[in-house]
Amino acid sequence: MDPKAVKSDLVLILDFGSQYTHLITRRIRSLSVFSLCISGTFPLSSITSLNPKVVILSGGPHSVHADDSPSFADGFVEWAQSNGVFVLGICYGLHLLVQRLGGEVRVGEKQEYGRMEIEVEKSCGIFGGKKVGDRQVVWMSHGDEAATLPNGFEVVARSQQGAVAAVEDKDRRFYGLQYHPEVTHSPEGMETLRSFLFEVCGVNAGWKMEDVMDEEIKVINNMVGSDDHVICALSGGVDSTVAATLVHRAIGDRLHCIFVDNGLLRYKERERVMETFERDLHLPVTCVDATEQFLSKLKGVVDPELKRKIIGKEFICVFDAFAKELENNLGKKPAFLVQGTLYPDVIESCPPPGTGRTHSHTIKSHHNVGGLPKDMKLKLIEPLKLLFKDEVRQLGRILTVPYSFLKRHPFPGPGLAVRVLGDVTENNALDTLRQLEFKVIKEHTLMLLLSELLQVKME
Repeated sequence: MDPKAVKSDLVLILDFGSQYTHLITRRIRSLSVFSLCISGTFPLSSITSLNPKVVILSGGPHSVHADDSPSFADGFVEWAQSNGVFVLGICYGLHLLVQRLGGEVRVGEKQEYGRMEIEVEKSCGIFGGKKVGDRQVVWMSHGDEAATLPNGFEVVARSQQGAVAAVEDKDRRFYGLQYHPEVTHSPEGMETLRSFLFEVCGVNAGWKMEDVMDEEIKVINNMVGSDDHVICALSGGVDSTVAATLVHRAIGDRLHCIFVDNGLLRYKERERVMETFERDLHLPVTCVDATEQFLSKLKGVVDPELKRKIIGKEFICVFDAFAKELENNLGKKPAFLVQGTLYPDVIESCPPPGTGRTHSHTIKSHHNVGGLPKDMKLKLIEPLKLLFKDEVRQLGRILTVPYSFLKRHPFPGPGLAVRVLGDVTENNALDTLRQLEFKVIKEHTLMLLLSELLQVKME
């Protein structure tokens, strides 16, 4: 999906390592506004190429006084001013903004953590209709504080301890919050974000999953040539199923799916998922029963990590055999592989600064094949790579994936093997575990259903 094709202004999050950064992105998308997240230290060209209307500087665990504290690229402030881009700094992001614009940030005399009450000192758009003197509870998490504001900034709210809680520079379109509006511990935080985006910034909403589906189908059709074929390993999970259904909507039966029964599935898992694939979604799926192949390799193995490696290796063997058979039948090699990569996977492959992890642009291998043979040289189709899990479920509903399937319990790639502490081939361990898990899930489902019925009755 091309972000520039979205029918919504873009709100870009610069990530400086806050545990809440993903939550900012999701909160904004819940307002039907498209939002993306990139590392806060990416070059200015990475920001300007996306043409955002709003940039939010996230919080982070750092102090701006530390030698290795991350910051946005040189020229960012000047670019934002000259292009009319609105900027909101949250917590550490506020400190960066204040420091880079010539103000002073110091270690707070009274560091603020947890729920705090703030009071509005000046009417402003970011707090909507709130008046001077109005108070609200927010979630603070900071050791530093803004001591002296840059020229042009005004304090619009303070904490109960007198620290700066919110600032604005209306002329330059710069704003800052010392607290985290994105968390549920700030009860009015969503209203603050809504006021900032729509009343202050004038953002146009238009982020709809129906448009995402239509745009992604166009992208797939442009990628895949009219004679190209595509393969997909289905795990029976939500991500790979929705991805395959979307690709099938785009190219039809030039998609070739494989579902592997490795003998480590849940009770009647194979029957249930194949029924969904074939009857409900009409996906072209080949089901391979590789039970004997997997269990013979796992016999006598106790270490869970070794089990994972064996299972991953065997998946590669089965997948490779499927691809070669498909090539023989088609008279040509398949050109593409579908992966159910989600947006958190993409973000985590480029970790924010200060996390101690190196930046890597490598997308994870599909959990059902554990890494493909290098000589296959398949190009990737990742139709879900800008979506969060809840958005994938929304897309699945639009694609008529059964609701019961979208809500099914997650299941690890190695299957029941890692839930059996010892040898999976001994003492009827797999069958015992299947029956036990089936009963637990059944009881849990009945409890949820009863709870929903009681809730409806009370309402």
